[in-house]
Amino acid sequence: MIYSVIVDVSASEVDRIFDYKGEGYKVGARVLVNFANRNTEGYIVGEKETSDYDESKLKQIIRPLDDFCAISEDLLKLSDFMRKEYHLRWVDVLRLFIPAEMRGNRVRSLYRQQVRLAVQDSLDVILDGLKPNATAQRDLVTYLYLNGASLAETVNAEFGNSALRALKQKGIVETQDIVVRRTPYKGIQLNAPVKHKLLEAQQKAVDAALADRTGKFLLHGVTGSGKTEVYMTVIERIVAEGKTCIMLVPEISLTPAALKQLRERFGDRVALLHSGLSVGERYDEWLRLKNGEAQIAVGARSAVFAPLTNIGAIIVDEEHDSSYISDFNPRYNTIDVAAFRAEQNGALLLLGSATPSLGSYYAAKHGKLKLIEMPERINKQPLPKVEIVDMSLETRRGNKGIFSALLKQRLAETLEAGNQAMLFLNRRGYSSFLMCTKCGYVAECKNCSATLTVHRDDKLLKCHYCGAAYYLLDVCPNCHSASFRQGRVGTQQVVDLLRAMYPDVKVLRMDADTTQTKESHGKILQAFADGEAQILVGTQMIAKGHDFPKVTLVGILDGDQSLHNEDYVATERTFQLITQVAGRSGRDKDKGTVVLQTYTPKHYCLQYAARQDYVGFYNYEINIRQSACFPPFSEIVRILYVGEKKQDCIDELTEQYAALTEIKANNPNILFMDKMRCRMERIENKFRYQILFKLSAEGTDDVIRQIYAVCDAKKRRDVSVSVERNPQNLS
Repeated sequence: MIYSVIVDVSASEVDRIFDYKGEGYKVGARVLVNFANRNTEGYIVGEKETSDYDESKLKQIIRPLDDFCAISEDLLKLSDFMRKEYHLRWVDVLRLFIPAEMRGNRVRSLYRQQVRLAVQDSLDVILDGLKPNATAQRDLVTYLYLNGASLAETVNAEFGNSALRALKQKGIVETQDIVVRRTPYKGIQLNAPVKHKLLEAQQKAVDAALADRTGKFLLHGVTGSGKTEVYMTVIERIVAEGKTCIMLVPEISLTPAALKQLRERFGDRVALLHSGLSVGERYDEWLRLKNGEAQIAVGARSAVFAPLTNIGAIIVDEEHDSSYISDFNPRYNTIDVAAFRAEQNGALLLLGSATPSLGSYYAAKHGKLKLIEMPERINKQPLPKVEIVDMSLETRRGNKGIFSALLKQRLAETLEAGNQAMLFLNRRGYSSFLMCTKCGYVAECKNCSATLTVHRDDKLLKCHYCGAAYYLLDVCPNCHSASFRQGRVGTQQVVDLLRAMYPDVKVLRMDADTTQTKESHGKILQAFADGEAQILVGTQMIAKGHDFPKVTLVGILDGDQSLHNEDYVATERTFQLITQVAGRSGRDKDKGTVVLQTYTPKHYCLQYAARQDYVGFYNYEINIRQSACFPPFSEIVRILYVGEKKQDCIDELTEQYAALTEIKANNPNILFMDKMRCRMERIENKFRYQILFKLSAEGTDDVIRQIYAVCDAKKRRDVSVSVERNPQNLS
């Protein structure tokens, strides 16, 4: 038999099929082959009887790498789709389908020795055969008789190795190696499952989704409308039919809550997949899904590749979130991948959000998605009242702090009532920059075109792009002055200010600095849910998906932060973020309040967000998009040039720009094209330049193919050239 193999080498020169001989292998298996005179891992993607090459010169597959077929037929078909849709190398796609540590045999199943009784006699009979003074042996036998098989390490710690060894020699006990599953979040607090009676709106949403088991739906429900229970009920019905499900959440910080809810309802049938797990945990969870031990996969973006078959539903919560789009190689849109897998399996696709992306809502309005609406909260409470504070007026009144007078008042009232508050600021660290007031020197990263952020807790200056850290400056390296001014306030400073204002109040902080370990997200959220703190300060990690009944106040400290970015989606993202974080307030019996601090209080985005009027915002913003011909009425394409040598990047861009100019001259579908350096010109010691296109919404496939062809013909090996369609970040 001839097998088509993709070698595990990420290089365009070898991004093609190679033929090898062998017998008894399955398509989708990982194998070891000899390639370019060295043993290399590879993936079998096809088989055939004959080869187009001289079969006498074909090499034999050396051996399989696993005792199972790693990649299913469904996923191989998905790889074809992704290669063509996103112009990806075959091996880069195939690597997405397995835990990274499987490559190079860096992870394997964990075996532990188990001890059990080797005889079937009664306890009295077994003990009669042991000396009365063999206390440890008699205790060990009694333990195993009452508790059954146990791990050897547990037995040895309790009764000693000599007792176990003696009983083995007598044939009374025996040992065997068993596989031990490494389970993430084993300590998560599970409550007894509660069978919820669906409210009328929830029942209508479930009925609508399940009425078309192959349909694509957009569930638009306001914050607190009970979307999660709709997801759970859909999963319950699908799994009861013997099918499997995938549920995606946008961020790792949301996975503990989602996992808890699913485990309470479905127990061990749930497996978790995301990049924050340990190597062993990710492998074991992946293997449970692969072997059919688990039927429900939950996780962030990468869980869309869960090795499940017979998929009945794929649910994407917070579908508007930009984290569903991978902006590094391999680049892909998770929702597109989910839609392909759903169609491939004849499965239901359910996208949910309180603030859907404009593209999704536009698609729903034009019949490409079926729209399900849940416009009211389940507790019948109104959406929280949003009070806008003009911070420029606060400044004129002499208040130069980050807390407005109104926010201080509302915070005091909340704490006095015994309730909780969440304060949102999407900027971590202590302050955003450090500047010398004498000469104007600003501390910048040596590797990136970025100012360094002050992290007072660590006494460091940190770069939030490459992660580099520097000692906090005592004197200016330029003029040797010790006079510094710090930039905009970050979450660290907010916590310090709150602790000074309320020394007896416990404050928690949740941002990238406090959630660097796998368990940290869950621990912070659980502590806040248990009432161990009255105030939670955080970045966008706290903005969506969390349900804290005691939270009656949300403070948005800098509502303008993302509003004025040089990006056509800036207003959309700002509206979504403010609406989502505002929705954390008043989710139980007590009414909620939101204080929105801004320097542009009359901006239409903030006005609509204050009213939490998604439809109004959509109608206003979609008209602007149509007038300016931005997506969904066009497609934005970016070609990104990255390299360590600035001139090489410029030269490669210049040559390709000339070729692309000829294409533009003959193609009316190219509405705009220009070249420029990126706003962040240098990241991690690599320079970055770009060409931007605006293409008409229809008839772009041919243009895209021509763009790919020009980019593939790059001449400089040290310059990376990549194409992004509708990029989420143009910085």
